[in-house]
Amino acid sequence: MTTKLPLRADHVGSFLRPKSLLDAREQRAAGEIDAAALRQVEDEAIAELVRWQESLGLAAITDGEYRRTFFHTDFLLQLSGVEETGGILKAFKNDKGVDVHFAPPKMIISGKVGHVKPIQRADYEFLASQVSKTAKVTIPSPTMLHFRAGRAGIPEDVYPDMQGFYDDVAAAYRAEVADLAEAGCRYIQFDDTNLAYLCDTGHREDAANRGMDPDSITHEYARLINASFRDAPADMVKAMHLCRGNFRSSWAAEGGYDPVAEVMFNEVAIDAFFLEYDDARSGDFAPLRFLPKGKTVVLGLVSTKLGELETKDDLKRRIDQAAQYAPIEQLAISPQCGFASTVHGNDITTEQQADKIRLCVEVAEEVWG
Repeated sequence: MTTKLPLRADHVGSFLRPKSLLDAREQRAAGEIDAAALRQVEDEAIAELVRWQESLGLAAITDGEYRRTFFHTDFLLQLSGVEETGGILKAFKNDKGVDVHFAPPKMIISGKVGHVKPIQRADYEFLASQVSKTAKVTIPSPTMLHFRAGRAGIPEDVYPDMQGFYDDVAAAYRAEVADLAEAGCRYIQFDDTNLAYLCDTGHREDAANRGMDPDSITHEYARLINASFRDAPADMVKAMHLCRGNFRSSWAAEGGYDPVAEVMFNEVAIDAFFLEYDDARSGDFAPLRFLPKGKTVVLGLVSTKLGELETKDDLKRRIDQAAQYAPIEQLAISPQCGFASTVHGNDITTEQQADKIRLCVEVAEEVWG
């Protein structure tokens, strides 16, 4: 049995921003350079990043999300009917036991949601012009427009019926997927914090307080993701990454995949699931028993939050443990999240980032050939 992934070693998408890019962003914010000048700096940085990824042996190549401030808002705000408001203040946790207070922006609905223009096409076309392997596009999951605000963020005078909201969101995403497919894109990954947050008892309680049923909403989100990918070409790799929060090496949720695994694996019609498995907060591998044939789980065994390098022996041991629940032919390996889900980046060095990617590639070669 094979996987649709271009390589058994993959990655979630974002990389630490180089100083040249951070400086240019500051200059743009201060009005010292225009948008075209910033894009030129981005282009140069992305071209270099592509060469770097390919030199490490990766086959799925991203632009590192170098053009974004946050992994989700830069995309979602380009849909009609979507506005940004103050986030849900959350004490992110880290390995030092220090709370990092951060309120990720949340989206609210101000009008009918629609796809009014291509969002990622120009970015994809530049990336594709640079790669010799597979250009991979990462975009926020459509569920991001619902979970953080819930029904309270969706005015009843705009959407008296929630199904109308879900239908419009899915149609907007289908239009973006179709536009990317027309441009030649054959690998799209949805980044989803919400299904992972539904594994956390505290977040489940918060969701219930926002008027959601934490169990039934998983089915609803599966239908939304399927409807968003519905018209994707048969040869497109459709993937999803589950994340428990990733801000300056801290996280916002914990808990194993048990509450969502059976629904997620069997009802979400995609090819690959990127799952965080870098430490105890992700639970054990038992939920992998629900993985059906024809789908791949990419084990996020290598931490992007800590600089310390994992050992090959430990990674292989954990792959063996996972293979007790799902066939090893349906598994792959990656870092557990991006290295910079926001422009701030995680608290590691560029050298450590390279070491971790290289480690994934070498382990994949030794385990799967």
